[in-house]
Amino acid sequence: MAAASLYGVSDFKKLIVWEKAHTLAVSVHRLGTAIRHSQHSSLRNQMIRASASIPTNIVEGSRQSSSREFARFLRYALNSASELEYHLILARDTGATPEAKTSALIEDVTEIRKMLHGLLRRITTARQSDGSPSPVSAPV
Repeated sequence: MAAASLYGVSDFKKLIVWEKAHTLAVSVHRLGTAIRHSQHSSLRNQMIRASASIPTNIVEGSRQSSSREFARFLRYALNSASELEYHLILARDTGATPEAKTSALIEDVTEIRKMLHGLLRRITTARQSDGSPSPVSAPV
C-alpha cells in the first residue's frame, strides 16, 4: 500500500484482508441464497449478515481517526468471522449446505481471521512501542 492516512488506511480496497473478506461475503451470499428450505431461513440470513459484517467493519475501521478506533473495528470483524464460522459449521452439519463448499468457506474464514489478528497485532504493537498511534503502511 503506497499511502496511508494518519491513523487508518487511505483506501480500504488496498488491504488484502478486505479483498478476501469481500470475496468471502460474496461467496457466502451465493451459498446462502441457494438454501431454499424455510426451516433454514434464519440460518441463511445470519450467515449472510455475519459475512457482510467482516468487510464492512474493516471499511468502517479504516476511516477512523485513531489506531485505537481502527483496532476496535477490527475486533468487531474478528467477532463476525467467528460467528460466521459457527453458522457455516451448523449449516454444513445440518445438511443445509453442501459439505465441500461449506468446508472450503470455513477454511477461508480461518485465513481471514488470522490476517485480521496480524493486522490488529501490528496496529496495537506500533501504538505501544512509541506511545503514539501509528499508520498502517503495508497491505494485510
